[in-house]
Amino acid sequence: MTTQENSAGLVVLAVDDEVAGLEEMKYLLGNNPRVERVLTAFDAAEALRLLRSDDPGLSRPEPEESIVDAVFADVSMPGLSGMELARVLTAFRNPPALVFITGHEENALEAFEVGALDYIMKPADSGRVDRALRTVEKTKQQRAEAGRVVESAPAEDDEVIPVELGGTTKLIPRSEVRWVEAQGDYARLHTQDGSHLVRIPLAQLEERWSEAGFLRIHRSYLVSLPLVTELRMSSSGYSVVLGGGPQKELPVSRRHTRELKDRLVRAPRQGWGSQ
Repeated sequence: MTTQENSAGLVVLAVDDEVAGLEEMKYLLGNNPRVERVLTAFDAAEALRLLRSDDPGLSRPEPEESIVDAVFADVSMPGLSGMELARVLTAFRNPPALVFITGHEENALEAFEVGALDYIMKPADSGRVDRALRTVEKTKQQRAEAGRVVESAPAEDDEVIPVELGGTTKLIPRSEVRWVEAQGDYARLHTQDGSHLVRIPLAQLEERWSEAGFLRIHRSYLVSLPLVTELRMSSSGYSVVLGGGPQKELPVSRRHTRELKDRLVRAPRQGWGSQ
């Protein structure tokens, strides 16, 4: 792994298994005024190690956040390909924007499907790279503005659910709910402190809380998407891991997998094709 720094701007990771291609991309990125720092990796595995690095020089501003704003990756690499790298990045809570570099036009559709922000054909030039970086900047700004809106939302926007506990009514803010479990005509709200049974069908909560970031992942589970830290795949199918408290893994049914993936990668796809 190597780095190159300019005065101010984006932190970008270039990934290519060919030395010439990697040096060219490092040069194009490093000489662009929008880029503050260029990191390089010779394959996807090294890129992932870097993105998850505990090196103090590459520390994250917050847990599970990468300091990298964008990854410029070759599609065709031995071992873990660029497309496979993209699918791993979708499991990050705050994934970096992804730009593919390739010599094959037939990869464009698949690149879009895995959430790529842009797609550059080889040989790349400074103008085309600058257009991609402008898109990355725009997307970064949109995410920051969205974060400020969430942080400044008034407290009354956080719905409160009354829960009866032995003659006492306890008020549970929706923001404290990590996931909801269906139990017949009831729903069990799971928070960091425990669980609470309410007489509300899961389908009703799914409809009411959709705009608040909750998504149905299984006939029995509704989860808070901002708390999803991992998307795992095994022989039995997909599952998600939730943070915001003790780690919890929940199954994802096949019928809900596509929407879950789409919601997890929707933010980095918003700027696709913009100039």
